Amino acid sequence: MSFATVAAISVLTASCAAVDPESVSDSAGMTIGTGVPVPAAGETAAVGTQVRDAADDPEIWADPRDPSRGVIFGTDKQAGLYVYGLDGKDRRFLPEGPLNNVDLRDGFTVTGREQVLVGASDRKRMGIAFFLLDPDSLNVTPWGVVPVQVSEPYGFCMGRLGGDTIAVMVGKDGDIAQFTVTAQDGKPNLILTRTFSVGSQSEGCVIDDATGTLFIAEEAKGIWRYNLDHKSGSARTLLAGAPSEILKPDVEGLTLLREGAKTYLLASSQGDSAFAVWRVDGPQADYAGRFSVVGGAGADPVTGTDGLAALGGPVGAFPEGLIVVQDDADTDGEAASTVRTRQNFKLVDWRAVKAAMAIN
Repeated sequence: MSFATVAAISVLTASCAAVDPESVSDSAGMTIGTGVPVPAAGETAAVGTQVRDAADDPEIWADPRDPSRGVIFGTDKQAGLYVYGLDGKDRRFLPEGPLNNVDLRDGFTVTGREQVLVGASDRKRMGIAFFLLDPDSLNVTPWGVVPVQVSEPYGFCMGRLGGDTIAVMVGKDGDIAQFTVTAQDGKPNLILTRTFSVGSQSEGCVIDDATGTLFIAEEAKGIWRYNLDHKSGSARTLLAGAPSEILKPDVEGLTLLREGAKTYLLASSQGDSAFAVWRVDGPQADYAGRFSVVGGAGADPVTGTDGLAALGGPVGAFPEGLIVVQDDADTDGEAASTVRTRQNFKLVDWRAVKAAMAIN
């Protein structure tokens, strides 16, 4: 280690000692990650909560009738839910309290009208906070909170199985509750279908509607694959273990990106600010590699990454797909930082990922 490196670490340590520990990024000690570099294509405005761990999980919706129209959701786990345009600009903030993870499914009928159902894990009201997105006006309204029995609402994902809309709540201790979501008298209703335990602290989850698969990230141990059918109980297979050269704990957000007949699973490797990618539409998961988001388009690199979302096909200005990832330490310009003054979400062009990783 060079004298300059030692001096830099000493300065960083001294500066961190004088500030709130919450202002020290999860990515302290690293700048950008160790995957192949992919430049950011844009970013959202920072969430309103400053100098604390706040921005957590994004989700994307693009109008299938006109994919230039759509929104990005982003949670501030200290304060509520942000609604951004597909360009990352603020549209609205819903001060609904500490919401952790967010997901959605469109085509959900409420009082005879199809809307986009949005759900988020609510850590204060100990349940799922539901919202309705009007696909015509893009207006988002709170729909109601339904309590759930888990250790602490943490991870959350939604899916479809047959004609049912499914919600999965991941408790912080790794306890899982799965529900069927219905509209009852114009209000959200949950029907519990199964519970099981992952084993230890877990958060990220995502559902592949096409194959009926539930993926869950156990933060210190890796990614598990479950059958979404509640009759399968707790049977599972390990897709990728951690710690490893692919996943450096904590293993955080999970998302799926569909491109024609191909489906890719992306996972946040928070321990080294990178994203691992597998193709998962076949009987076995095929590992494709890892990437990290470096500075670009005026946005700084992504460090200490947490939640992420992806949507394939045309999405706003991204003709083949958009990825949105949480950045633990947002700064002005394209230089990295390990001081958490504010947090936001970075936008990544799927074409750039494919080119960097030689994905055909």
